[in-house]
Amino acid sequence: MLKAPELLLPAGSLDKMHAAFDFGADAVYAGQPRYSLRVRNNDFSTLPTLQQGIEGAHARGKQFFVASNIFAHNAKLKTYLRDMEPVIAMKPDALIMADPGLIMMVRDKWPEVPVHLSVQANAVNWADVKFWHRMGLTRVILSRELSLDEIEEIRQQCPEMELEVFVHGALCIAYSGRCLLSGYFNHRDPNQGTCTNSCRWDYKVQHAAEDATGDFAQVIPLQFQKALQEAEQRPFSSLHQQPRHALADQAYLIEEAERPGQLMPIMEDEHGTYIMNSKDLRAVEHIERLVKIGVDSLKVEGRTKSLYYAARTAQVYRRAIDDAVAGRPFNIDLLGQLQGLANRGYTDGFYQRHHTQSNQNYMRGASEAHRSQYIGDVLSVEDGWARVEVKNRFSVGDRLEVIHPQGNRDIEVNRMLDDHGADIRVAPGSGHFVRIALDAALDRALLARYL
Repeated sequence: MLKAPELLLPAGSLDKMHAAFDFGADAVYAGQPRYSLRVRNNDFSTLPTLQQGIEGAHARGKQFFVASNIFAHNAKLKTYLRDMEPVIAMKPDALIMADPGLIMMVRDKWPEVPVHLSVQANAVNWADVKFWHRMGLTRVILSRELSLDEIEEIRQQCPEMELEVFVHGALCIAYSGRCLLSGYFNHRDPNQGTCTNSCRWDYKVQHAAEDATGDFAQVIPLQFQKALQEAEQRPFSSLHQQPRHALADQAYLIEEAERPGQLMPIMEDEHGTYIMNSKDLRAVEHIERLVKIGVDSLKVEGRTKSLYYAARTAQVYRRAIDDAVAGRPFNIDLLGQLQGLANRGYTDGFYQRHHTQSNQNYMRGASEAHRSQYIGDVLSVEDGWARVEVKNRFSVGDRLEVIHPQGNRDIEVNRMLDDHGADIRVAPGSGHFVRIALDAALDRALLARYL
């Protein structure tokens, strides 16, 4: 029988952590803002809450990893060991780290603490993995930029090292964490955890020409969508077999929506424009192959996502793992269940080579959620009536999916009451509380409205 890999979920709060565990996660990861790549405050910004998280995970027989994966400038070296001392005392199951200097300091001071190499270190080959094994690390989180075949070769060459890969979440437009856009625009460095996702802003592309001084000047506006349609009509086979598109050798200026009149030169080559909006990673269809390869941990990205996101991704990937281990065929319905999450369109990233430009999201940076929409949390069920904290608008007559660790079911809203018991027809949106008829066994469920 195949070995089931660990299912690793993000934990931006205690509630999200417990939701991830309720719906099938084996472990979670969280980070303190000062030393992880999520500088925004979260529940685990304080030591007491972090301790609650670690103890709560251990009480359930689960694991809790602490992300400490910045590339530290000198100023942070002065405080790092002092600040990490109380964290180490809480006995997290591992630290997730990227900076070789910080790793050295931790290994010298706390050699018994397991260290996992962060994806930020961009491990892309088996020699890299063997190096980190010699340094005493227990797991390597492989770069997102690897194919399934490359992962399999690393597994074969490095049986002694635990391997972890990402299967769901946002993709970086550069090698993970290496993008300079946020630092350029807002002086917020991605490698310090302060990325503003500048790659997802609304840019207008304009044609440019080099002038006598060597600068780029605006000429006629570029009909970029028309140019893309022309490019898509030319099937992509290989860079060596297919001539470069005429647009690839031209220069362009971009204008960001919040900075009108500030035209910035960019270059286009055969791979496309580098300031673009990547689709999100969804690799649930590759779980069977990853299980057979022998990957030790499958990771979902998204510490700032909703509780609904944590529950849904945990439930779907748990089902995919269990099916793969049991030898059952992939359930195509799992793709649709993930479609209801906030996303920018999906791609399986680099797992299969080579994809065409259709996997780059040129048209929108906003979320796509075609199948269903998260509409509320069931807080309690009394006398057959569930009290619901509303997240998005829904109405009498809507068909809902009730998402619960014991199994999902569909219901129709035939009647709705406000918090005072009066009949209403519409739950207006976030900030409201309503009651709907629901089985008591579905207490603490999440609700989604079919679109």
